[in-house]
Amino acid sequence: MTRLVVNGGRALRGRITPSANKNAVLPVLCATLLTDRPVTLHRVPDITDVRKILDFFRSLGSSVEMDFEAGVLKVHHGEGLDPRAAHLPLGMRSTLMLIPPLLHRFGAATIEEDATGCTLGAREIDPHIEVFQTFGAQVRREPDALHISTPRGFEASDHWLDYASVTTTENFILCAATAAGRSQLTNAACEPHVQEFCAFLALMGAKIEGVGGSRIVVEGVERLTGAEFTFADDFHEVATFLAMGAITGGEVSVRNGSVDQFPLLDRTFAKFGVEVTHEGGWSTARAPKGLKVKEPFTSNILTKVEAAPWPYVPADLLPIFIALGVRAEGSVMFWNKVYEGALGWSSEIGKFGAHSVLCDPHRLITYGGKPLMPATVESPYIIRVAIALFMLAASIEGRSTILNAAPIQRAHPRFVENLNALGADVEWVAGD
Repeated sequence: MTRLVVNGGRALRGRITPSANKNAVLPVLCATLLTDRPVTLHRVPDITDVRKILDFFRSLGSSVEMDFEAGVLKVHHGEGLDPRAAHLPLGMRSTLMLIPPLLHRFGAATIEEDATGCTLGAREIDPHIEVFQTFGAQVRREPDALHISTPRGFEASDHWLDYASVTTTENFILCAATAAGRSQLTNAACEPHVQEFCAFLALMGAKIEGVGGSRIVVEGVERLTGAEFTFADDFHEVATFLAMGAITGGEVSVRNGSVDQFPLLDRTFAKFGVEVTHEGGWSTARAPKGLKVKEPFTSNILTKVEAAPWPYVPADLLPIFIALGVRAEGSVMFWNKVYEGALGWSSEIGKFGAHSVLCDPHRLITYGGKPLMPATVESPYIIRVAIALFMLAASIEGRSTILNAAPIQRAHPRFVENLNALGADVEWVAGD
């Protein structure tokens, strides 16, 4: 069990250059399988999920040249790929986005066990299966696997999602890109990483309309080309490091090429007394009067942070605001409208001495500003929950340990190195 050991109570200060967004990187990697031409990608982060997909490509027989120091990937899925080696990587949700390219290449794919990523609550694969079926795929269930085939290739589809799922939207677009005819998706996800993914596909020659909205139209093309693409700054990582500086009483600046995605996040930080400024391509967070919850003008309600599909506050970032809520003087209700049961980790913040009440599977109230103490806590398999627990540990004087912190490595390269450069005292420790 990989753990983080933190000697807290140090104000974090300095500048950080963020990495690319794994939620854009992983679907783009999957999309490269749609073409037999060379693809070059820049700013590819050294994270565990990327390594798993690249290993999968190598097992197929693809040419993979990865320079993690420079962040440059050159990949070529040419002729002679081996469908017998197409065993999907385990332990990450994005493995589902390999299904459409495998169907495009080989006409068949197999899900050998449930695809899992972060344990954010109930996460089903049925919406993905429905998308594959609406494009003409046949699905056969066996005791240990689902077998999917497209005997006639992809057929154009008109589909309406019951929920604006990011991964399901991306799977629809992956199928539609080479389907014969014009496909339309209603209730599509519009997160920044979905838009970045579509921008890459457009460079490959895909014809996509409505990007950034809730209705996407894709005109299928017979063949996609190679491309060269550079990933943008990850707004999740920008917000995360800003929060780390604020919770420790410091001041962290993060390079931010995505300032247009921050107005709501800026106002959410302000609910905890954190001021975020954007200047010269850098974003800075500070809490000049300390962390204190901003009282709403409506006197009989709690200050709220509501997480839902974009353009709401992203559910992925809710844990970092919960950490701020524990530290800030006052009470806040946090509402996860996306994942049921994703707040069950709140018992761990109690080990630090935090006061909170889990109202139901979706809502949590923090009563912040209470004295906290160092503790040993255990993270569920959720990236930013592990980070939220680290944030609390870093803000408390003394030695704390976050058990099962390895999920952080799925999204944040050089996590410990970056933190120590800001003045933290933290290290990875391998365990049993």
